[in-house]
Amino acid sequence: MRFGKKGKVSTTYVEPYKIMKRVGKVAYELELPAESAAVHSVFHISLLKKCVGDPASTVPLESMVVKNSLSYEDVPVEILDCQVRKLRNKKFASVKVLWRCQSIEGDT
Repeated sequence: MRFGKKGKVSTTYVEPYKIMKRVGKVAYELELPAESAAVHSVFHISLLKKCVGDPASTVPLESMVVKNSLSYEDVPVEILDCQVRKLRNKKFASVKVLWRCQSIEGDT
């Protein structure tokens, strides 16, 4: 069973799952959701990746309003930097924006 799409755009890693127990020296049994019942729950260690949560990249859910379409509107707070760049004979503006639900490190 494949997760998601096939080919070049397929996802390499699916989600973080809890490790239930170690099976042998190089395999682990994972706690998979009910939708993945067709997938065997024991995986070789080379197929797993350590998931380390970064508290700076998490956004508190209380500050977001999620619509029924599972989308949200992010509001710009401040323009941090503005540059005009030249590419051959074209000029374009590059603006760095601080968004409402993100920290300074999350500006785009």
